[in-house]
Amino acid sequence: MNHMKKHALALLVMTFMFSLNKGYFTVHAGDPRPCRMAPIPAGTFQMGDSFGEGDPDELPVHPVTLDSFHISSTETTNGQYCGFLNQAEDNGWITVTGGVVYKAGSGPNHPYCNTTASSSHSPISYTGGVFSVKAKGGRDMSNDPVSQVSWYGAVAYCNWLSWQEDRRPCYNLSTWKCDFSKNGYHLPTAAQWEYAARGGLSRRRFPWGDSINHDHANYRANGSAYKYDTSPYTAWTFHPDWNDGTYPYTCPVGSMPPNGYGLYGMTGNVWEWCNDWYDWAYYASSPPKNPTGPDSGTYRVLRGGSWSNNAGSCRVADPTYGRPGYRSYYGGFRVSLD
Repeated sequence: MNHMKKHALALLVMTFMFSLNKGYFTVHAGDPRPCRMAPIPAGTFQMGDSFGEGDPDELPVHPVTLDSFHISSTETTNGQYCGFLNQAEDNGWITVTGGVVYKAGSGPNHPYCNTTASSSHSPISYTGGVFSVKAKGGRDMSNDPVSQVSWYGAVAYCNWLSWQEDRRPCYNLSTWKCDFSKNGYHLPTAAQWEYAARGGLSRRRFPWGDSINHDHANYRANGSAYKYDTSPYTAWTFHPDWNDGTYPYTCPVGSMPPNGYGLYGMTGNVWEWCNDWYDWAYYASSPPKNPTGPDSGTYRVLRGGSWSNNAGSCRVADPTYGRPGYRSYYGGFRVSLD
């Protein structure tokens, strides 16, 4: 792919098709759809930690009612994100300084993602004005989830997806506010994310039930640390199939079985940005229907755990948070559509 001309590269990596292969997803080039969206039915669920094992930001457990929506079946991949970056480069929407991709004209204030020039763990390279996905140990990383992407970079991607389908973008990239009345893509709200992750199950720790091991998710196991971690390991152990000695230990999207809504990787692989500002006490005053999080804050919510996290962090009720410019090799995202 490094030898392709810039516009041909952008066209190729912008187009993907998801197909089922023994219950898992495989990603192919050639379909104009940038991602496969799964329908999530309207309903009411109990949001929060029903087991009393988590932190105060998972309490109180409370009923939340959501309208129907769609969410991408897999996390956004490196290849998909390169499609956005190449078109953004062509249109002057971004600049690259010191190997970091920024919103054009924002100086250092709104970073989108790292490249290999700013982080040796980034799977995205930038050479000769072209973004491409580098191999890791000879393995193509195009279908692994994008990482080292900020909240800003995730919402800019959402707007780009909206433009591809002639939808009205939800985000104002000057104020970074989301207008949910628009018909474009956005990051899932924390409530949407948790409801979708539960896959139709009620009061369970994980998208499939109450225990976890490496058959379920790409995470850092330790069967002696959590009673519900049924892995055979008694010391912290990365997933043996993806621990190749070079971070990140991500796996291709769709490598693990789906939940009841047909969603892959809601637990482990990479943390996923949500739209919400983070407030540990928000549950106590959260609206009972279609909550969208606090009006302001310092940090944004992430959900789902990662390849580097333990079983406790992979519970569907457990949030973490990061500054919107934060970029790590265990953080990515998926998109939502109301």
